[in-house]
Amino acid sequence: MTSATAAGTSPGPAAPKSRRSVTGTRRTVAALFLLPALVLLGALVVYPIGYSLVRSFYDQSGDSFAGFDNYQALFTDDGIRTALKNNVIWVVFAPTVATALGLIFAVLTERIRWGTAFKLVVFMPMAISMLAAGIIFRLVYDQDPDKGVANAVWVGVHDTFAESSAFPKAHPGRDSPLEPAGGGAFVTKRPVEAGTPVVVPLVGVAPDRMPEGAKQAAAAEPEDGKVTGTAWQDFTRGKGVGKLGGVDVAELGYAGMRIEAVKDGEVVASAKAADDGTFTLPAAADGALLRLPADNFKEPYNGLNWLGPSLVTPAIIGSYVWMWAGFAMVLIAAGLAGMPRELLEAARVDGANEWQVFRRVTVPLLAPVLAVVAVTLMINVLKVFDLVFIIAPGSSQDDANVLALELYRKGFASDQPGVASAIAVFLLLLVIPVMWFNVRRLRREVRR
Repeated sequence: MTSATAAGTSPGPAAPKSRRSVTGTRRTVAALFLLPALVLLGALVVYPIGYSLVRSFYDQSGDSFAGFDNYQALFTDDGIRTALKNNVIWVVFAPTVATALGLIFAVLTERIRWGTAFKLVVFMPMAISMLAAGIIFRLVYDQDPDKGVANAVWVGVHDTFAESSAFPKAHPGRDSPLEPAGGGAFVTKRPVEAGTPVVVPLVGVAPDRMPEGAKQAAAAEPEDGKVTGTAWQDFTRGKGVGKLGGVDVAELGYAGMRIEAVKDGEVVASAKAADDGTFTLPAAADGALLRLPADNFKEPYNGLNWLGPSLVTPAIIGSYVWMWAGFAMVLIAAGLAGMPRELLEAARVDGANEWQVFRRVTVPLLAPVLAVVAVTLMINVLKVFDLVFIIAPGSSQDDANVLALELYRKGFASDQPGVASAIAVFLLLLVIPVMWFNVRRLRREVRR
């Protein structure tokens, strides 16, 4: 009976099973858990994108349909075109330099004893917000070498090879024996004679700006067959104190002042003033005019105008690289740690030097990681706003402009929400292909 039933009767239909997701969770329950995230995603991402897209086709008031006029402004407005050009510069150079430095740091830190500490120091700027980094580099790029670190270093290097003048404001005073000679130089009104001391009084240098080596001025002693004289600061603090045109006790000599003897337009002799301002010229100077060259009075080198129109964009890119090179280094170091060491050793055994190993083995093996880092940074720089807004001064902000900053300026400063929405949509269109490329590459790496 049992066997017959088993042989002749087919089993009834199986009881329906509840539909479950891949993880075994009921789909309805999963949808309920996802609902808050989907609501937030729609409210914070989908709705703003859709609203911006619609708003980009309306005029400034938002009442009249403007068609593609706002998008036409992207290629006709001078401010937007400058921003687009700067964004191209950012996309080309910032990710490339940051990735290259990250690669160099990652490779070199494997070979030094304190590699972990070095990585920590390089990565530390990532802990700083863009706003704080902008304020820091606004000070770093200050024009005044006493405030800006960049110009302090630049001026220090410059002055090492080209000595700056200590008397940029010096000039002859009233009833002086000197007169302008053109080009910032001064010359005596009459030829000098050997054996007769020459006085070269100057004014215009504040006492606290005199050279550190300057000493109390001394009247030059006459010497046979030689031209002697004194170059000094003919000024004494206090009303009615000191004698004009005469060396007084409280006055300082122009230490290092260069003096030339000129005959028929040619320099026949030259000398530098001692710490007390005295100088001596050979007999060849007899009957010549004494000239104080313009080099004595040129303005001191004050460094570069880092935040000027020509350098502001490279300067801001430098601050970005300072922040993000550590990010690139950490990701590349992770890829380097998973690299098969046997391939590196095999290359060395085959006779390759370290540069060849790096160029022909290390870089090709790290190519997927380098591509991910570079593309991630490209997405990041397309949206850069904080650094440009904080670092670039008002006089140079037009020259440093980028699309994200122009979006802000059009939307709030110029009250052109339609154009601002068009810029936002354009930025989204620029970012989507790069994001799509990055996601595809990441998925490809996961499958491997």
